[in-house]
Parts: sequence; C-alpha cells; structure tokens
Amino acid sequence: MKQSSKTALGGIVAALSVALLFMLSVIPFLTYALPAMAGALIILIVIELNKKWAVGVYFAVSLLALLLVPDKEAAVMYAAFFGYYPIFKSVIESKLNKLLSVITKTALFCVSMSLSYYLMIKFMGVEFDGVEALGRFAVPIIFSIGIVAFGLYDYTLSAIITVYLKKWRTHFRRVFK
Repeated sequence: MKQSSKTALGGIVAALSVALLFMLSVIPFLTYALPAMAGALIILIVIELNKKWAVGVYFAVSLLALLLVPDKEAAVMYAAFFGYYPIFKSVIESKLNKLLSVITKTALFCVSMSLSYYLMIKFMGVEFDGVEALGRFAVPIIFSIGIVAFGLYDYTLSAIITVYLKKWRTHFRRVFK
C-alpha cells in the first residue's frame, strides 16, 4: 500500500472514530457502545497497515476526543481501554495460548476500567446514579456485568476480524491500493 493510501486510511478511521464519539451528543445512552465501536475501527489499521500506524491513530483519536468531545466519560473510556484494545488483542493473541490470552485480556479490562473510573470520580466529578440501590454488592455486580460485557465485546471483535479477512478484505484492498 502506498504511503498516501496509508495516511488516507488512518485519517478516515480517525475521523470516523471521532464522529462516533461526537454522536454521544445526540444519542447519550450509548456511552459505552460508541467508544467500543470507535475502538473496533482500529482493527482495520492493525490488519491493513501495522501496529505502529494503529498506535498513531489511537493517540490522534484519543487526543481529539479528550479535547473536543463533550461527553468526557466516553472520551476517557476510549482513551483508557477501547482505543488501544484491538492493538493489545492482536499482540496478546499472537503470543499467548488461548487460556492465558483470556486471563490477560480480562485482567487488562478490569485494571483499565477500575483506574479510569477512579480517575473520573476523583478528578472529573462523574457521578453514578442508581448504584446505592445495589447496596454493598454494587461493586461485585457492576464488575460481573462488565466482565460479561467485555467477553461479548472480545468475541464480537474476533468475529468481525474473521468476517473481514474472509469476505471484505478483497473489496477493501481494491479501494485502497
């Protein structure tokens, strides 16, 4: 692929990612889904270019999101986990066996989410309504739901990668030569 095509692809993925994050202004209840979708776009860069380009696109989108996107919680979610996760996923799955891969990815999710929420509560004043209703079981319940949601996200990313490689890649390569 030519350098100009690589740059164009990186710019298109970055613009689409930022646009998805901006959509939270219109559809505010997708605080987790849209950053996850924006992060999934990084898969194209990892597959078609390489991990270095993907890291560059991730940093560009993270910076733009943190500066420009009105929903700071979503911007932090993208920067703290969803943006780099597809890159991390490709590295871990290529180096570790399946069980260690699942354990490592789940641990990364738990640490990233815990740290990002701690920072959002401490420094950004983010509040979570309805948590009091769960009582002392709030944290374990929320973590359990988060781990299940993460497992579905990881599975979905793997399915998207498989479908892309089998069906869409040839069409994509015709456009970006």
